[in-house]
Amino acid sequence: MNTLKYKGYEGSVEYSEEDACLVGRVLHTNKANIAYSGESITEIKAMFEQAVDEYLQLCEEKGWQPEKTYKGSLNVRLGADLHKQAAKMALQNHQSLNDFIVRAVKQATRQQAE
Repeated sequence: MNTLKYKGYEGSVEYSEEDACLVGRVLHTNKANIAYSGESITEIKAMFEQAVDEYLQLCEEKGWQPEKTYKGSLNVRLGADLHKQAAKMALQNHQSLNDFIVRAVKQATRQQAE
């Protein structure tokens, strides 16, 4: 998938055969449904940036906290047994459970990228 980046937001770019133009949405946001379109790469990039700017301006006007694509924290439900196993392994490795999980995710994402 082709993506655009602007002010910490990432947007998709796809061709819509039905509309005969490029279309996209801001990715990785849960509440904000921000869409844009354009006739060319230059235009869709400008429309993406305009959509992000308008969203941020609306948030400022309404006193809302803009939704960030990723905050760096998340709730993970492991199940009691896996939680216990991970805590034990973290303790054995002299690290916090958080550090253990971060390391495991980094390792898994590196393997996926290869």
